[in-house]
Amino acid sequence: MEAAGQEQLSQDIIDKVLQLKEKYSSMGQDLGAYLDGLIYSDYLTYWDYIHLDTLLSLQNPKTAIPDEEIFIMYHQITELYFKLSLHEMKQLGYKKDLTGKFLKERIQRINNYFKALTASFEIMVNGMEREQFLQFRMALLPASGFQSGQYRMIEICATDFKNLVDKDYRAEYEGKKTSVKNIEKMYENIYWKKGATELATGEKTLTLKQFEKKYSKLFKELAVKYIDKNLLALYNELNDEDKEDQDLINQLRFIDVNVNINWPLMHYKSAAKYLQKDPEDIAATGGTNWQKYLPPRFQKRIFYPEFWNEEELNNWGKAWVEENVFFLKK
Repeated sequence: MEAAGQEQLSQDIIDKVLQLKEKYSSMGQDLGAYLDGLIYSDYLTYWDYIHLDTLLSLQNPKTAIPDEEIFIMYHQITELYFKLSLHEMKQLGYKKDLTGKFLKERIQRINNYFKALTASFEIMVNGMEREQFLQFRMALLPASGFQSGQYRMIEICATDFKNLVDKDYRAEYEGKKTSVKNIEKMYENIYWKKGATELATGEKTLTLKQFEKKYSKLFKELAVKYIDKNLLALYNELNDEDKEDQDLINQLRFIDVNVNINWPLMHYKSAAKYLQKDPEDIAATGGTNWQKYLPPRFQKRIFYPEFWNEEELNNWGKAWVEENVFFLKK
């Protein structure tokens, strides 16, 4: 007979308890101990779940200039979106029986992250006083946004590694299959190393030396791991019908535009606002050669050249500059 004040357990609850018992028994665990943990544990709160207090304590300006905190927060936002993008790329790289539909959906997520990124950076560009930036920037030496390791990891996971080689050396690898053996040499000629050289001497900046010391081993290991797991390799392994899906091809093209045009040129727009000064340009905080490094037309870094026609390749990034720098509308 049912005890007074107690409700009989539904069969659905009983079934779930039995499933839990089976789950924990298979691992040699006692379900009763886990149920005790549920009884005595506190309810989860939003602020504990996302570690809100910790998150809000991570802004530590080097100066007392107010807008430095804006600068820090938007770069932290950037790195979180980069992490989301890498999360999708990891899922794709290790997905069994990958379909074109799954690949397209996950690439669309990455494109959405970069759209949000670009929009958020626009807010920072227009929401920070130039005078304040020029005051606090010198306290940040030799740190630079150039040192974002996650951004380089996104590039490595997006395309065949030979597409990241500096354009002056790229022809050497045309028609050759990327292999473990040639990644070391490719890495020595990777495009971004030219972006952190002393303007006067051509020597590596301290910014680049720090960056290489921290990340070079990781980047090369990732390049090896993603030889057959990068987005281009995954696309090439699809069946013919999936490879002909124009929506999927468009999503890959959007990644090219978002990562290799919109994002660097948003930085260029920022640099032009904060570092441009006639008759001379102000050097970036890490000594990076932003005038030559950021514009896509100089780097011609293109993840999926096979998806662009000759005119588009020749004018890589030009339309963005015309619209956003010179305000010429089509």
